[in-house]
Amino acid sequence: MATLLLATAAFADPPGETDVDVETSVGSIDEDVLRGHIRFLADDLLEGRGPGSRGDALTQLYLATQFQTMGLQPAGPDGGWLQSFPLVGVQTQCPPEIHFRGPQTVTLDYYDDYIATVGMPEPQVEVTDAPLVFVGYGIQAPEYDWDDFKDVDVRGKILVMMNNDPSHDPELFEGKRRLYYGRWDYKYAMAAKLGAAGAFIIHTEASAGYPYKVVQTSWSGEEFELAGGQQPRTKVRGWMTEPAAKELFDSVDLDLDELRRQANQRSFRPVEMPTKLSMKLTAEVRKKETANVLAMLPGSDPELKDQYVVFMAHHDHIGIAAQRSAKGDNIYNGAIDNASGTAAVLAIARACSRLKERPRRSILFAAVGAEEQGLLGSKYFATHPTVPAGAMAAVINIDGVNHIGRTHDVNMIGMGKSTLDEVLVQQAKRQNRIVTPDHFPDRGYYYRSDQFSLAKIGVPGIYLHSGVNVIGKPAGWGEQQMDRWVKEDYHQPSDEYDPAWNLAGAIEDIRLLYRAGLQIADQDAMPQWNPGDEFEAARQRALAELQP
Repeated sequence: MATLLLATAAFADPPGETDVDVETSVGSIDEDVLRGHIRFLADDLLEGRGPGSRGDALTQLYLATQFQTMGLQPAGPDGGWLQSFPLVGVQTQCPPEIHFRGPQTVTLDYYDDYIATVGMPEPQVEVTDAPLVFVGYGIQAPEYDWDDFKDVDVRGKILVMMNNDPSHDPELFEGKRRLYYGRWDYKYAMAAKLGAAGAFIIHTEASAGYPYKVVQTSWSGEEFELAGGQQPRTKVRGWMTEPAAKELFDSVDLDLDELRRQANQRSFRPVEMPTKLSMKLTAEVRKKETANVLAMLPGSDPELKDQYVVFMAHHDHIGIAAQRSAKGDNIYNGAIDNASGTAAVLAIARACSRLKERPRRSILFAAVGAEEQGLLGSKYFATHPTVPAGAMAAVINIDGVNHIGRTHDVNMIGMGKSTLDEVLVQQAKRQNRIVTPDHFPDRGYYYRSDQFSLAKIGVPGIYLHSGVNVIGKPAGWGEQQMDRWVKEDYHQPSDEYDPAWNLAGAIEDIRLLYRAGLQIADQDAMPQWNPGDEFEAARQRALAELQP
């Protein structure tokens, strides 16, 4: 605890450095502040910041005391810093092998070939002789006249489905840009809605955007969900590797590649396989609690102070894994993902707190929990907002920072969705930089981080990834570095604090986001979704709820 208190004191503002103008406050977002927060949050002491753990509690205390030293107001329920919420943790024990029985028996090994979890918080689930059905992408999308299930009854069956969504036609599902239909959580929810006993998603690196080892590390530990959920459930949720899937399909004389080609057509119908699966999963189920840490800088305009610009980052990571890496490490420190984003929000909060003239709108700082478990903290905040959804002008979400140096470009995830594009373009021009759309639209990043939870209640957002056009480096170098990080460090114990990082680009990005937030807070009109956007209707409902 002494370490925590010393760390907290280290970031207190020295006398005479508050009540400054905007330009001076921008300069206070510097590398020492950013590195100091990351070093602490990514230290082994915090044990990977797993939800409900001792490290999670230390993280919440650290963030709350940081906000307090800045002179911000607590913005949680009942005048506190924390918005606590209950979780159910489930640690699944999978059998070493599962056997698919048909004309031939195909055996898959746990971890290497398949990963599975119980689909409901029960100590034991069992499926017996459940038939297998290949359902293509597992999508029902009326707006695209698309139904992978047709009239086939899948109740009590095991669904095998592809990851992602169709990308061959730019007129369908926005071409190569992944939509929410391509996300694993949509697919499992669809299987549950239709009464399936279970679902296995076929992993490929291209369709997932990350290697299979990310599935192994992300799905083999304790899984969490919000307590009290009443949504439909399957008994089993699983993944299998592409080689395992091909072996399974070959065993019944089905060509997986040909079926995948067929699944790109509206006319595709589910393929019932002459194969059945029996399996039993046991699990340790326990209740836990985590919290969002909320702080506020009140606005200065009597008419606008009840509207809010939200700076958000998730403070959690995976925690401690049962299996150690090749180097003997089993702590998932989550330095880039997302100690760095949390540190960035702290740096922005510090800069805001020093301003002599406060912004017109209020600024809400939200360090949310359990993001790695399915955006649970931001989902809870969205369904239990501490301020009305229609009063949130925008969310600026920070999930990782640039650690490879200054870039000519700013990569905006979800560019083209709202009027916030204009704000970001204006602020990037101040830095002589350009704003580019998502470099990897097929990975569906917009639906994989916390701004998505707020988008569903109508709040437009800004979410950046690192630029790739790195100053002083040859073309393609930045993209290679980011690909290497995803393949080697994403959701791995190797995502640790590194003093060799080049954080000059991170500082530039964070300052840009800070200025963008101030511009949104001071402009007359609230940002809006572009006409026809998927979240426009939610915004209109949220604004209507504010009307007397």
